[in-house]
Amino acid sequence: MTPRKIIIDTDPGQDDAVAILLALASPQDLEVVAITTVAGNVPLALTTRNALMMCELAGRTDIPVHAGAIRPMVRDLVTAEYVHGGSGIAGAGLPEPTMTIRSGHAVDAIIEIVMSAADGEITVCPLGPLTNVGLALVREPRIAERLHEIVLMGGGFFEGGNRTPAAEFNIYVDPHAADVVFRSGIPITMMPLDVTHQALTSPERLARFAAIDTPAGRAVHGMLDFFERFDIERYGMQGAPLHDPCVIAYLLEPELFGGKTVPVRIETASELTMGMTVVDWWGATDDAPNATVMREIDADRFFRLLAERIALL
Repeated sequence: MTPRKIIIDTDPGQDDAVAILLALASPQDLEVVAITTVAGNVPLALTTRNALMMCELAGRTDIPVHAGAIRPMVRDLVTAEYVHGGSGIAGAGLPEPTMTIRSGHAVDAIIEIVMSAADGEITVCPLGPLTNVGLALVREPRIAERLHEIVLMGGGFFEGGNRTPAAEFNIYVDPHAADVVFRSGIPITMMPLDVTHQALTSPERLARFAAIDTPAGRAVHGMLDFFERFDIERYGMQGAPLHDPCVIAYLLEPELFGGKTVPVRIETASELTMGMTVVDWWGATDDAPNATVMREIDADRFFRLLAERIALL
């Protein structure tokens, strides 16, 4: 089987970092043609650094990494060091990267890759705010008809939000870019909090990574051990939700997830509900469906897949 070609657009973040490693550990299934970085969990300089570190950890210094948007399209940047630590990947225990970013802005890289590929050949996988993807669609609208799909982590509906009562962090940081993406007509598969809050770490699940006893296994264990403290302390969860690896796991084993295709709109006007993903799950409107929203996950199989692939690095 020919590997599926993907662009990972990301703001690492521990969970983003694990998602990158999962993709790079699966070359028989996924060809990561580029990683593009965006400001989000931490500022752009750090998200870019962290992406480079994951490429080096995976032994994939051949992957082009392009730095992208330093701030959202309209609003001021909001970051989440209170969750991820000052570096974004606290707990990783890794040296500074030696590989360097590629020339050219991430937005231009996305456009060039998509426009030079065959129709339907490229899938974009946003793991952070949608700034780069939204800007690419504004700059070159033709990419909408050439992309195969967008599979993203973002939003929530039944589960509410994690940045505000109404909004999940990625969508809240740049709701205007999210609005562009969800209005684009590109097939979208959405991994909201409704799914990711079911994919919780636990002592048993973390122990699988510690038992791998490789640089990648130790880094993943260290990052997730740090990462879970916030959700345990603030929300009383049993562990940390692994948001972003759900995107890559879906590409590898879509049968792990269940959902349905429904209309989704993004709130960009109300400060009270800014960034809310308004999901018409019950068909209350006549709006055309524009996203497949996942609501179910086989969490045990998800963590088994994650541990098996990380062990390959």
